[in-house]
Amino acid sequence: MRYLLLLFIVMPVVEMWLLITVGRQIGAWPTIGLVLLTAVVGVALLRAQGFATLFRARQKMDVGELPAMEMAEAIVLAVCGALLLTPGFATDVLGFAGLTPPVRYWLVSRFVKNLVVARHQPPPARDPFSADQAPEKDRGKTLEGEFWRDQDEKK
Repeated sequence: MRYLLLLFIVMPVVEMWLLITVGRQIGAWPTIGLVLLTAVVGVALLRAQGFATLFRARQKMDVGELPAMEMAEAIVLAVCGALLLTPGFATDVLGFAGLTPPVRYWLVSRFVKNLVVARHQPPPARDPFSADQAPEKDRGKTLEGEFWRDQDEKK
């Protein structure tokens, strides 16, 4: 938790310092243009890689496999997309690094190797009116009642 707080304090300071430094070197308008350009290029790359990941996940589900790597990749892509849309050069570097397939696969493989996948087995289908499948406490009990079919309901 401390690291996260430190990240939220240090990162904006680093971003402001970088924006001011780059703005001094190339000017304010080119710096703003560069920030907007990195956002547009990042979103285009994110969209293409997101669709590719979605396609691979769909293929795995079609053959009955669990798309764990693809789901983790989607999380990394979402975080990288948020970093790319955040104005600044340090977040853009981190966002573009996450969009680079070797870096993303390294991140995802480190994340996925710690996961444990447990499959849920549904209980077998039961016939509620079968006496042999009734719970032990209810066996031998008879439910009495009357039943009749109203002929007017059929019409």
